[in-house]
Amino acid sequence: MEKMEHTISEEQAGDRIDKVVSTLDPEWSRSQVQQWIKEGNVLVNGAQVKTNYKCSLDDNLEISIPEPEILDVIPEEMDLEIYYEDHDVLVVNKPKGMVVHPAPGHMTGTLVNGLMAHCKDLSGINGVLRPGIVHRIDKDTSGLLMVAKNDMAHESLVNQLVAKSVTRKYKALVHGNIQHDHGTIDAPLGRDTKDRQSMTVVDNGKHAVTHFNVLERFQDFTLVECQLETGRTHQIRVHMKYIGYPLAGDPKYGPKKTLDLGGQALHAGILGFDHPRTAEYLEFEAPIPEYFTELLNELRENR
Repeated sequence: MEKMEHTISEEQAGDRIDKVVSTLDPEWSRSQVQQWIKEGNVLVNGAQVKTNYKCSLDDNLEISIPEPEILDVIPEEMDLEIYYEDHDVLVVNKPKGMVVHPAPGHMTGTLVNGLMAHCKDLSGINGVLRPGIVHRIDKDTSGLLMVAKNDMAHESLVNQLVAKSVTRKYKALVHGNIQHDHGTIDAPLGRDTKDRQSMTVVDNGKHAVTHFNVLERFQDFTLVECQLETGRTHQIRVHMKYIGYPLAGDPKYGPKKTLDLGGQALHAGILGFDHPRTAEYLEFEAPIPEYFTELLNELRENR
């Protein structure tokens, strides 16, 4: 069982314990943290507390993170678009609308279900629900993902992500007309305290950097290529909103009046990494999906 410690800051003093702990990692939901507190997995100064405990300055929190619940992932035959595969790694082009991995209450129809049917040998580092998954993209984001087929490959690919040596370039259509040809957004991200399902720029958030280049300008939109230096949850979507150019079609971070695309116009088109066994640099490119191409053609015609 993994453990972490945290000391309560002046800013957090007076806040409920469940609220504080749920802001320490974007993967932790408040209801999940409340269950940990009830089970005694969150101690304050060595003692068990209730979920409504109000934190005091310099309180020492000790959090024991339970192992993920063991659930069976059912292999499902899918027509996956595999760009590369060998004994160690696999690169797949995930379609828009597909969830990457199962979660309690949502156990079928995910990319992992399809991968389990395609190949039985996936790394087990992330547990039963996320075998082989090294990094993720959102449900309504399309594009390339690298998958580890054994633990050696998994560790290598994760280390490359940590070292920021993986190439990850996305095409995005954003609202507004960006005047600068390129730029860098360096703004830390964390959970939005007003909406636990959303991320936002916060002073004490996790380091996040996105580089962008303008590819094409339209009347009310701009096509950009974003390159990730870090890979935080919803990073491109939040960063582009932060500088005033939210993604077209984005139901969570876009404006109220946006294009009806069934989700954000975002595609992970270029993925490059060093092969875990041979150290050879591999790079793959997947074209933007048909809906995205048709949208750009419409915008060109109306320009």
